[in-house]
Amino acid sequence: MKIQIINGPNLNLLGVREKSIYGDASFETYLETLRQRFANITIDYYQSNIEGEIINKLHEIGFSYDGIVMNAGAYTHTSIAIADAIAAINTPVIEVHISNVHKREEFRHKSMIAANCRGVIAGFGMDSYRLALENLTLK
Repeated sequence: MKIQIINGPNLNLLGVREKSIYGDASFETYLETLRQRFANITIDYYQSNIEGEIINKLHEIGFSYDGIVMNAGAYTHTSIAIADAIAAINTPVIEVHISNVHKREEFRHKSMIAANCRGVIAGFGMDSYRLALENLTLK
């Protein structure tokens, strides 16, 4: 089983930016924890601050992977193009967020991509990724 994690803009700064919202651990550190916990599956990781690169990655892996865990960052609330890319592929996508976006600014309450995803997990910190992986690995 192969799962791709895709993180969008500014998530390369986890552990450095807004620690009160996102915590003080880098994603790379947490990724090692995930890979140990889910040792029986391949977990690939991709991060980009560029919308088109995220779309290209979805097209590249969207017909060959078993699942995608996606934190599109701010593109969640703005990108019809990413929503369309998710709709165009066969691989199921779970939208994740570290923070509870519904407790934040009003513009974060609307997801452009959620309707094309299997589900949405938000507000459990980095553990949101684990919860998504558990869902994708259920058969």
